Amino acid sequence: MLISKGIAVGEIVSIKLITGEELIAKLEEETTDYIKVNRPLTVSLGPQGLGMIPFVFLAQNESIKLKMDHVLVLAASKKDAADQYIQGTTGIALK
Repeated sequence: MLISKGIAVGEIVSIKLITGEELIAKLEEETTDYIKVNRPLTVSLGPQGLGMIPFVFLAQNESIKLKMDHVLVLAASKKDAADQYIQGTTGIALK
């Protein structure tokens, strides 16, 4: 049997909101009331396929809190999506 270790602070996570939006971000904190994420990007479908754009364009801080009431799913991101997120937010290319 496989035992899941859960999601740890610092991991890249995928979040599905009750609005239908899907986000990818770095998890900073998780409580029963909210999750705090860093540099959230929303996933959008464009002519070249999936793309990632900022979730909040005009926020002063790079970290935001999302109420758990608005979160349907919180899951660890697939490796290729996490690598693309890291490259897009830091400029570091992972192989």
